[in-house]
Amino acid sequence: MAVVRDFREIKVWGKGHQLTLMIYQVTKTFPRDELYGLVSQMRRSSTSIPTNIAEGCGKGSDAELARFMQISMGSASELEYQLLLAKDLGYLQPDDHQKLHRAIVEIKMMLGPFIKKLRG
Repeated sequence: MAVVRDFREIKVWGKGHQLTLMIYQVTKTFPRDELYGLVSQMRRSSTSIPTNIAEGCGKGSDAELARFMQISMGSASELEYQLLLAKDLGYLQPDDHQKLHRAIVEIKMMLGPFIKKLRG
C-alpha cells in the first residue's frame, strides 16, 4: 500500500494545472460555434490531466496511482491532437500552438518515467 500523496506536491500535477489555465485562456478566442465542440473537448482533455493525477493520489496503492497517471497520459495525447486541429482550422496561432505543444510534451515526458517507477 502507498501512502496517500498530496497531489499539489507533485510537479507534473502543477504543470498540468498551468496547462489547463492556458487552455482556458486561449480557447476564449475560438469561434462561438465551437463552444460545445472543440472548446469543450480541449477543456475536458486538459482538465483530465491534473484531475486524474489528483484522483490517483487519493488511491491506496502505487498500482492505482500508475493507472490514473496513464489516464492522464492519454488525455495529454488527446489534447495534443486537438491543439493540432485547432491550429489547422486557424483558431490557434502557430506560436500559441508551439508553446502549448511544448507544455504537453514536457508533461508526457514527466509522466512516462513516473508511471514506470510506480509499476516497479
